[in-house]
Amino acid sequence: MKEAQSTVASTKIRKPRYKKEYPHQAYKLCLLGATDKELETFFGVSSSTLTRWKKTHDEFNIQIIKGKKAADMEVALSLYNAAIDRVITTKQAIKCKEIYYDDNGKRVEKERIEVVEVEKHIPADFRSQQFWLKNRNPQQWSDKHDEADEPQKDILLNLGSGQNPEADEAVG
Repeated sequence: MKEAQSTVASTKIRKPRYKKEYPHQAYKLCLLGATDKELETFFGVSSSTLTRWKKTHDEFNIQIIKGKKAADMEVALSLYNAAIDRVITTKQAIKCKEIYYDDNGKRVEKERIEVVEVEKHIPADFRSQQFWLKNRNPQQWSDKHDEADEPQKDILLNLGSGQNPEADEAVG
């Protein structure tokens, strides 16, 4: 009888245990762009378990939301920066050559490396602009236009008199 009970107990499905470090891990994963499906895989749980954890562990849910929002904001800022012209300042090493004459009249050359700040123009990326505009205002910036919405314009073709135009000018 005890053997039968132990067999039943071993086949019983155990719920995965929630651990206190999960909110921090979920936050980091979401910063990397993890979806709920990827979180399920990482934690080794089903979608219903992940949903239950979100409902029963406020900190876990908050960290997932914060991570996803932070990642979205970072990508949005990057997309915005790519879509506009901008000037950036970078540091660049340059070689400076100093030429002078010593006390004996001998020519002396000295070289040294200096680090200077250089402003660099970064042109806007057309694809980023296109993506931004299509998503911000799809009706105005969509590639697809519904011709049924546009009024039909009358087309007028002037085929002339069918005679040589130079001859018409000579007559008139």
